[in-house]
Amino acid sequence: MIIKDTVFLVVDDFELMRKVTEAQLRAMGVRTILMAHNGAVALRMLKKQHVDIVLSDWNMPVMTGLELLKAVRADARLSRLPFIMITAEAERLRIQETISCGVSDLLIKPYTSENLITRIEMALERQTSPRHLQAAPQVAVAVSPVIQTVYEIPRATILVVDDTADNLLIISHLFKDEYRVRVTQSGANALEICQSNTPPDLVLLDIMMPGMDGFEVAKRMREHPTSETIPVIFVTAMIGDDARIKGLDLGAVDFVTKPIDPDVLKPRVRNLMRFVAQRKQLQADYDGLLALARLREDVENIMRHDLKGPLAGVIGLVHGLIDNDATNPAQIGQLHLLEETVLQVLDMINLSSELFKIETGRFKLDAKPIMIDEILRRIVNISRTMFAEKHLTIAIYPNLHGGKKMPQALGDAMFCYSLFQNLIKNACEAAPQKSQITVTLNIEVPLRITISNKGAVPAAIRAHFFDKFVTHGKQGGSGLGTYSARLLAQAQNGQVTLAVSDPENLTTITVTLPRCQRDIP
Repeated sequence: MIIKDTVFLVVDDFELMRKVTEAQLRAMGVRTILMAHNGAVALRMLKKQHVDIVLSDWNMPVMTGLELLKAVRADARLSRLPFIMITAEAERLRIQETISCGVSDLLIKPYTSENLITRIEMALERQTSPRHLQAAPQVAVAVSPVIQTVYEIPRATILVVDDTADNLLIISHLFKDEYRVRVTQSGANALEICQSNTPPDLVLLDIMMPGMDGFEVAKRMREHPTSETIPVIFVTAMIGDDARIKGLDLGAVDFVTKPIDPDVLKPRVRNLMRFVAQRKQLQADYDGLLALARLREDVENIMRHDLKGPLAGVIGLVHGLIDNDATNPAQIGQLHLLEETVLQVLDMINLSSELFKIETGRFKLDAKPIMIDEILRRIVNISRTMFAEKHLTIAIYPNLHGGKKMPQALGDAMFCYSLFQNLIKNACEAAPQKSQITVTLNIEVPLRITISNKGAVPAAIRAHFFDKFVTHGKQGGSGLGTYSARLLAQAQNGQVTLAVSDPENLTTITVTLPRCQRDIP
């Protein structure tokens, strides 16, 4: 049930559509409805006043609905705000992008008030209900009924409009077994039905009627957002070209002449109803994509949760062994290395959700000073042990002693750890046995960190080195290391670049990061 005190924000550049949506919400008992004619205006309103749910059109000038959604999800205060996108968009990739950006629901035009109510209630319920972590099979069972309900497509409705009762009877009997059939003898009443909260899917419309004729009904239907897309077939005794041209100008999709021939009318109606069914199936398909995306997110959250527990237990065991008097110094060194490795895995688990936010434009950086030299030294020390069998020399410069203060980067420590761990690990994997890897911190503005190793990146993948899933000659490689490194650098207002020297058989990765202003001389 929609709460009457819920504050709605309706965003649409079409004034009549805003008024129609407002009327639908008022009929539901909603008291507070805010209006915006584009995404930019809506975003300013969201930053100034409280809103409980957004109903937004997609295609608008200045700022589209998708751009508004991304801005809302990137704002910590608004990130969980229910957001329903209303659209006629039929391109699957664009819909998938909207889902990945965190839309609460998608409503395909044209839609009914009943459908709108259902979507609003679902969006509000998901926002207020606590999300308990469960085992993956339980989540799948919980979500399946929702998917089944969304996929159910109601029987299509035909509205027959004719001032002659016999014609209404004949036509209604032709279609009553396949469709829901409504009838009326009045053009004015037909228009009221078409612009109601439960409009028909197809109108069979007589032209010659007293009062409001069929031409006027069709004209007014095209002027109202609820009825403008409803297909119309004129069923008439008028057979002249002038009448046919006028009807087509008013948006009629077909003409059928009287007396009615069932063998002509029935296949024409069925052909149009296939189009109607396709539009309804489009809504069902998008609902399925949205439901599966939520299921995937729930499963990923569960996996992150279930992995953290055992890893925290490993750290506890490691601490117990370190504190044990029977543990010798060599073993303590190995235990500290194990602790670092487990912490690294925990960082990666925490990082996975942040990467998704970066990819979908929902991440907002909280930049802080970072001792980048300490992070580099930790990763180099771990890498020396991990790749000991390759007998690599991993040198870090400058190798300063005596407590001299090093410059600080400005960014996110977890991001930097993962970024450089990926790049240094890749360098160690690519480097030949007994070769040298050099990690250099150049004290500049911005800070510049280079990682060089013997072994030139193959020419075939250089242009796509930082693309997703690009890998070469590495057993079990995912192709995500350099891709995530670039994302993490860009999220901190930095960059990652590749340079290859074939004569020297050398690969150099350069990372630039903002430098903390307070330590710049």
